[in-house]
Amino acid sequence: MTDTPRLFTVDEANRVLPLISPIVRDLLLEHAAWREAIERFELAIATDPGIDGIESEAAADARRIAEAHAARIDALLRELSGLGGLFKGFEGGLVDFLSLRDDRPVYLCWRHGESSIAHWHDLDGGFGGRQPIDAHLFSETT
Repeated sequence: MTDTPRLFTVDEANRVLPLISPIVRDLLLEHAAWREAIERFELAIATDPGIDGIESEAAADARRIAEAHAARIDALLRELSGLGGLFKGFEGGLVDFLSLRDDRPVYLCWRHGESSIAHWHDLDGGFGGRQPIDAHLFSETT
């Protein structure tokens, strides 16, 4: 089995968005909950470090909650990856899709909340290098 990334046309990437969007929404919610749980864990450790290297009950509970959120984040990331999306960050919920523009690899770029994929960037360009899609220059076959 090969790990060759899937190539998307603009239309294909837009068709998968209804599946990707709720995953990204859930990722953003889980990430916020994970951060809160980590803060509760750090506070619990600071206020009651435990005895002889054993966590306090509050710290152990907070750690278990943080671990549960982390496991859900991991599962969501695997689900998104299975659909061909490349998650690029919790800040903004960025997802890229590998594509071809003038027969060279680029990323189609989507941010959570956008209704469709309307931008692309070079593989090393990132969000700051986003440009509007000029559909006639994108390959129509994968």
